[in-house]
Amino acid sequence: MPVLSSAQETNADTFWNNLSSQCGKAFIGEVLEAPENDDFRNHELVMHVLSCDDEVINIPFFVGDDRSRTWVLTRKGDRIELKHDHRHEDGTEDEVTMYGGTSTSTGLESLQTFPADQETADLIPAAASNIWWIEVVTDEYYTYNLRRIGTDRYFSIRFDFDNETETPPPAWGWK
Repeated sequence: MPVLSSAQETNADTFWNNLSSQCGKAFIGEVLEAPENDDFRNHELVMHVLSCDDEVINIPFFVGDDRSRTWVLTRKGDRIELKHDHRHEDGTEDEVTMYGGTSTSTGLESLQTFPADQETADLIPAAASNIWWIEVVTDEYYTYNLRRIGTDRYFSIRFDFDNETETPPPAWGWK
């Protein structure tokens, strides 16, 4: 990403640059909060900041041997969009894929929020009140979070940047 003077750089730019600084690295994570019966609790969690450029950051997220998920962050002017790319093992798109939302402001340097967009509401009606947020604290950690407003649904996972691991195999459908 082009270097901007501090007067020009938005909080979204700083967030983007801080996340991009982890590009190529993979990290082991842990569940901070999830429903008691959530399957994520029983598997190793790995995120891989696979690719980063001025417009898109792709982050495959693995739950044990399940390599079906990739978080796709895309620049939309001074906003950031989060989409969830879900694939089958043969690489084909899952029936429920590319849901998410776009930040409504430039956010904070370490935090971006993504309320569910209309595409998500149409695809998964129960998720119309979802709000996702990602926190990136420079050289410390990354968290991915979900709250479904009006319900008890809350999910949070954390990846410490000092808990780096080997580069995993590609996510399903990716090279």
